[in-house]
Amino acid sequence: MAKRGKLQNNAEYLTTRLLLGALETLPRPVAVAAGRKFGALTYRTLGNLRRTGERNLQLAFPEKSEGERERILQASFASLGRLLGEFSHLSRHTPESLRAAVDYDETGMSYLDEARATGRGIIFLTLHLGAWELLSFAHSAIHHPLAFMVRRLDNPLLETFVDARRTRFGNETIDKKSAVRRALKVLREGGTLGILGDLNTQPQEGVFVPFFGIPACTTAGIAMLTLRTDAVIVPACAPWDERQGKYIFQGQKMIDLERSGDNEKDVLAITTACTQAIENFVRAYPEQWLWVHKRWRTRPPGEPDLYGTRHPSGVEAVKENA
Repeated sequence: MAKRGKLQNNAEYLTTRLLLGALETLPRPVAVAAGRKFGALTYRTLGNLRRTGERNLQLAFPEKSEGERERILQASFASLGRLLGEFSHLSRHTPESLRAAVDYDETGMSYLDEARATGRGIIFLTLHLGAWELLSFAHSAIHHPLAFMVRRLDNPLLETFVDARRTRFGNETIDKKSAVRRALKVLREGGTLGILGDLNTQPQEGVFVPFFGIPACTTAGIAMLTLRTDAVIVPACAPWDERQGKYIFQGQKMIDLERSGDNEKDVLAITTACTQAIENFVRAYPEQWLWVHKRWRTRPPGEPDLYGTRHPSGVEAVKENA
């Protein structure tokens, strides 16, 4: 990676501050609406991202019509814009205003309570769906702070700016590049650790498990943390509910599989269960997931690139290998 210069860092920082600062001056509903408009604009202008989203939707939902997939992708861009509007107001939120913006599904909370009753550490398994930034932020203000893993931004000015907002109500961010020791301590002490588990990873860091029936290289870190600390996993996300006008915390039953004693087998089983939980959320709220990420970029040995200019149009062959 080329070395970043001070001029580039300053330009990125000032541009971001101006954009978010402008949105912050607006009432939150107006800022969110403006963010959605910005998302719609990027759908029309960022062709590379749009093509990635189109390919992902073709792989995940081959049974849907092209028009249906286009509608999902357009909504996904708008959802990303909505998150931009929400992020601009993190510095202004209070616990009271967050209670007006976020609600908790009773069933999802019962799964969380069940996990807490074990007295063990909890891994919040979440994904880039809905308001993932607001999920941890609101939880720290309304319930209790937690730790969560992040990839530090390359721009140190932006990283300081973003981190200050994420941690306003006591959350702790842990750098993914040096996370193991701190993550183990949090979980062994019975704490809560948030991890995004829906991104492509490299073979040395993950295992291949089915995601929408297609082998996807998926982080093995969540399973390894669970095995080393005896933590339980609670899948959770916060999709936007148009009817209620709020983000609703949604949880699934905790993942706490019986150990076989074979570490490799257990890592695969836990990772498979986590990925299935993530797929369940994406299927429930496809319009709010991050389709512009190349989730199937890393391929098993011998399999073709699914994003190349000459990729196969069908998905039957790759799903047969899942």
